[in-house]
Amino acid sequence: MGIQTSLDAVLGADRIVDAMRLADDLAFVASREPGPRTLRVLQSALRSDDTVAAIAATHALAAVFDAEASRVLSDVLSEDRAYLREHAAWALASRLPQPDTLGRLIAMIAAGGFGGMLAQRTLEHWSHAAPQQVAVGLESALLGISAPEARAALLETLGLVRDDIALRPLLVAAGDRTEDVRARTAAVSALGQRPGTRGVEAALLELAVADDELADVARLALVDLQTAARPVLPSADGLTVAQLFLHADIDAELRSAGAGDNGGIATLLVRLGNALVAERDGESVSRVLTMSRGSVLEAMDDLSRIGDTPTGHVFGRVPLLTDAPQQAAAWPLRVTARRGIRRLLRSAGSVDMLHLRMADVGSLAAADVARELDIPVIFTVAPDPHAVIHSLDLSGDLTRASFGEADLVDHFWFRTRLVQQLAANAAHTVLFPRPTLRQDMRQLVGIDITAHPERHTIVPEGVDLQVIDAAVSDARAHAGGAEPTAPLAELRGLVQALPEHRRGLPLIVSVGRLHRVKGMATLVETWAGSELADRANLLLIGGDLGDPSADEREQLALIDAVVFPGDRAARGLILPGHRPNSVTASWVAAARTGLPGLSAARGIYVCASLKEEFGIALLEAMASGLLVVAPDGGGPATYVLEGVTGYLAPTWDRDRLAEAIDAALSASLAETTDRRAAKSHRTVERSFTIQRMAQALSGVYAGIAEDERSLRGEALAR
Repeated sequence: MGIQTSLDAVLGADRIVDAMRLADDLAFVASREPGPRTLRVLQSALRSDDTVAAIAATHALAAVFDAEASRVLSDVLSEDRAYLREHAAWALASRLPQPDTLGRLIAMIAAGGFGGMLAQRTLEHWSHAAPQQVAVGLESALLGISAPEARAALLETLGLVRDDIALRPLLVAAGDRTEDVRARTAAVSALGQRPGTRGVEAALLELAVADDELADVARLALVDLQTAARPVLPSADGLTVAQLFLHADIDAELRSAGAGDNGGIATLLVRLGNALVAERDGESVSRVLTMSRGSVLEAMDDLSRIGDTPTGHVFGRVPLLTDAPQQAAAWPLRVTARRGIRRLLRSAGSVDMLHLRMADVGSLAAADVARELDIPVIFTVAPDPHAVIHSLDLSGDLTRASFGEADLVDHFWFRTRLVQQLAANAAHTVLFPRPTLRQDMRQLVGIDITAHPERHTIVPEGVDLQVIDAAVSDARAHAGGAEPTAPLAELRGLVQALPEHRRGLPLIVSVGRLHRVKGMATLVETWAGSELADRANLLLIGGDLGDPSADEREQLALIDAVVFPGDRAARGLILPGHRPNSVTASWVAAARTGLPGLSAARGIYVCASLKEEFGIALLEAMASGLLVVAPDGGGPATYVLEGVTGYLAPTWDRDRLAEAIDAALSASLAETTDRRAAKSHRTVERSFTIQRMAQALSGVYAGIAEDERSLRGEALAR
């Protein structure tokens, strides 16, 4: 295939995800056919209104190793279009250092954001080949920049240069009391990565004895110095598995479930960790380390406890040294996250494997640490963000002309490549069931799971039936006349605040984060704009209403545009924010049983997500006996039996979503027995409990441990 034919394939692809996949072919062809014509073809794509093709051409240029290609790629770094500048900064990492781009990359780092992260990664790569050049450029830039956040970013990047030339400015900044604390924090954290370097420990000890926030950072840096030479070894008795979700405040009681990014993944990790250490058949998991974000003081407290706890489910915090940003804005925390993850894994002493699940900055950082510490990675592969791109493409909300600007916000291209990279480097991949799994993985993600089936295992997610069954029992007892539990009493208060004519209606309930992908605003618009609003009240559980994130503010604004906040009660919209997992379970159960005198029985559950890889909240609703409405793709389509346990709909199509909700509500209200509800419960009980998930993963982990022992034995034999 020639360069023009390859570009034509990108331009002519039916769907955006197809074009993105074909971009790899374009880069390959460009690398095989360098020369003036290849450059002309790629430059024509750069000028195209097709932003997908322009991005593809940028990465293809990076695969052409000649001076003219370097000049063209350097020009892209000065493009008016910000999305192309970001991709050029990313693409340059695959090339030898280019002195003429150094100043512009440093400027991007100082500006911060996702582009700054990409530029920083490139300079980190270049610092291995040209450390002095990179260090001098960063130190020179510091002389002319006074903004604290910019100085912090430059000092953090300087800390990635391993050459001694970077040490002096770090020591100066760390000890300079006139320097802003953010910049000093970056310098102090960087010093913790330089064990055995003269003057570093003394400088940190001096800072650590103070009584301020910088002293806490200095103490963490001293821990880093002490643990730098500590090897991370396989466990001696039972397996230790580490798992991570950086964008949540995960605790054993799940107190923050549903706030910010504390969605189903946070609940899953807690329940799964508990189930894994309780599963004791054969060579099983004896310890699970669940890592999430937290404060510096929490991180310090965790370190000694983790090292002293050889068995059980332990939690470790990664201090991000800043206010927790929303997931999409957390990419600049890559270096901080990497240091925190490394610290926890070293403190654990023995870690057999690391299970990653998201294409986010946490997984990006953790994969680097795992490679450094020689820890095998298991990666749960899902077509995310591929499925979101595809849904937005089908709905018309995302076009080839608008993709570039959307990519600036959602970083679609980088995340799709991260999924591919994590899957390719993983010791094993775990997959969610999907109706057309092989086809979806090949067409959306570009992975042929039939090529090496022994490297892939399909494992459905699971829920804790004990929690759900207890909630259903309480709700049934209250429906039969017993006093309400505290969660049910709270829900009664919320329903009682509705006008009298809306009491007695059933509840349509949905649980999830207030995020565009979760479709909460879409559900409100669908409900409020149809006869559904006259037939049922709508209860949305999730979101931090007191201190909403940017994503939450966006969704709340969209909801308020449909139902004015002052009219929520009159219209039947109940928006209480997030609640602990056990409270949420009680409220979902009450949608099935009803609240005497306030809410009719046989309500339904609706998930209006653009995509749902599997659907923990959907399974919990089914286990509670509710009829459900779910997206017609992904995991839900494997367990929602159309017209029996629920209804499937293309959630990006509001009319068809409304039809599915109407059908589900009518079917539920027409039920005269609990036979269908019992069938929904059995579906979950037979196949989708957290215990079954733990059993399946225990087998995967044991197999990986055996493979790793064999590999290590072969290496020693050689």
